[in-house]
Amino acid sequence: MKRRHFIATSATAVLGWTAARPARAGLSPARKDLIELRTYHFASPAKQRAFEAFLADCAIPALNRAGVKPVGVFKLLKADNPKLKLETDSTDLRVVLRHSSMESVLTLTARLAGDADFTAAGADILTAPKDDPAYTRFESSLMLAFDGQPRVEVPPLAPTRVLQLRTYESHNDERALKKIAMFNTGGELAIFRRCGMPPVFFGQSLIGDKLPNLTYMLSFENPEALKRGWGRFGKDPGWQSLRRDPAYQDTVSRITNLILRPARGSQI
Repeated sequence: MKRRHFIATSATAVLGWTAARPARAGLSPARKDLIELRTYHFASPAKQRAFEAFLADCAIPALNRAGVKPVGVFKLLKADNPKLKLETDSTDLRVVLRHSSMESVLTLTARLAGDADFTAAGADILTAPKDDPAYTRFESSLMLAFDGQPRVEVPPLAPTRVLQLRTYESHNDERALKKIAMFNTGGELAIFRRCGMPPVFFGQSLIGDKLPNLTYMLSFENPEALKRGWGRFGKDPGWQSLRRDPAYQDTVSRITNLILRPARGSQI
């Protein structure tokens, strides 16, 4: 019995802290969005532009017909991200897909393949040859929306808007969940709204790399609004109190911060 108890305890530790605790009261996962974040890599700016046109003219309408909406498509520009020390604008495209269910995630590829309008209009991209592929590869992560923001929210679509994509990595599951609690029940998410920093989504990463982590996206009318928002956030009394709370110490070990611009056809 002792040996079986040891094995069970060890498995719980390996699989994550969540298995060792009762489920916290909150929204059922079925009532929260699933958010897929894809990063497409291209061999050249020309390939990126061709795929951007394919997304805008062909893929986004097909995704919407399949119930995946809104769809966000974003570029990473050198001028917006001086701390990244990019030599040129990135040739990547980041794509946000909002799913209403796990079934939508699991069946999306097959449903798109069965859309005759999509496969015909997008044939040049969808059937590009091995020696001249449309993209080199893409990476994907899947997130579950937070209780405090269970749905993806479409921001005002100002032509000058910028989107801020931030990922917080944690050194273990317990601290990662505590950081999520800091947003939900601790009140950090409300501080963003109070400071004029409207969120598009907050998501707990379920599948992807550099786990455990969470990712969120904020929307701003322009880069100046982004700077003003973070200035207010840093001075907010609620944030000052929250950041000193010992319960939330050491919840984040690494932050990735990207400023993005919407690509043609983006619905976010």
